[in-house]
Amino acid sequence: QVQLVESGGGLVQAGGSLRLSCAASGRTFSSYGMGWFRQAPGREREYIAAISWSGEITDYADSVKGRFAISRDNAKNTVYLQMDSLRPEDTAVYYCAAARPRSSIVLVHTTSDEYDYWGQGTQVTVSS
Repeated sequence: QVQLVESGGGLVQAGGSLRLSCAASGRTFSSYGMGWFRQAPGREREYIAAISWSGEITDYADSVKGRFAISRDNAKNTVYLQMDSLRPEDTAVYYCAAARPRSSIVLVHTTSDEYDYWGQGTQVTVSS
């Protein structure tokens, strides 16, 4: 069992930056693929970024590519999402998620149904 707790959300002006953190419990964190998703009011949950267990492989949705960066520190059981050049359309609740290892081939996971554990979310609001 893995518990995830996000932090770092808040209110920021357009063009600004935020860094989200996701702290995970459990000794198996370093074996999990991790991801970030977001959900805006009235919209479906949207994939943002994913990172492999080692941190060597990352993937991004086109909407955030070049502006957001996912990273992890397995020694601290924490995954991060650095968000730069924020836009009003980035406003949403941001969730981190953990995927149990199932395959030696698929190392990053881009759909919500591939993830086994979810955090409670942190609100990010970008004002224009």
